[in-house]
Amino acid sequence: MSADDTRNDQVEEELKEAAANAEQASAEAADAAQGEGAEESEVEALRAELQDSKEQMLRLQAEMQNIRRRAEQDVEKAHKFALEKFVKELLPVADSLEKAVESTEAQDVDGQVVASIREGVEMTLGLLMGSLGKFKVAQVNPVGEPFDPQLHEAMSMVPAPDAEPNSVVAVIQKGYTLNERLVRPAMVVVAKADEAPKIDEQA
Repeated sequence: MSADDTRNDQVEEELKEAAANAEQASAEAADAAQGEGAEESEVEALRAELQDSKEQMLRLQAEMQNIRRRAEQDVEKAHKFALEKFVKELLPVADSLEKAVESTEAQDVDGQVVASIREGVEMTLGLLMGSLGKFKVAQVNPVGEPFDPQLHEAMSMVPAPDAEPNSVVAVIQKGYTLNERLVRPAMVVVAKADEAPKIDEQA
């Protein structure tokens, strides 16, 4: 049993007790008000007790609503990200297929054979990525985008005159998200900002 379940049970018991106390206080206040010679102070005390019981009930009801809301959010997250471990297991397969496609690009041995192999691997990769996409898995391939430490892992920084400073110039390994939550960051190479020209102090 989770902590929220335990607290929910406790709140329900406290709510029942508060309701019983409120009912009893209300009855006692009514009896005291109707009884001959009842002292005003006793009536006021009972009214105060009744008010306290009502306030306690309201607080407990609000706490129960918060517990239920948190439980619903936990269930929603569990459903939404239940596939995260499975997705992580599939990512090396996608990596291997992509490397196989890339490795055939520079082959000159038998163009027709290589093209056939490449086509088969590309189809397999396409099927895999399509299946992942159905479960809200998205690829992070940020070439040309500004470096984002939330999604990218910088492996190195290189001079790149044609690129914006601090932008991604190459992706070593693509990243992935599941329902917009990061599963694996993209490993990237980042453009280094141009160094300021040195001033010749002897000039």
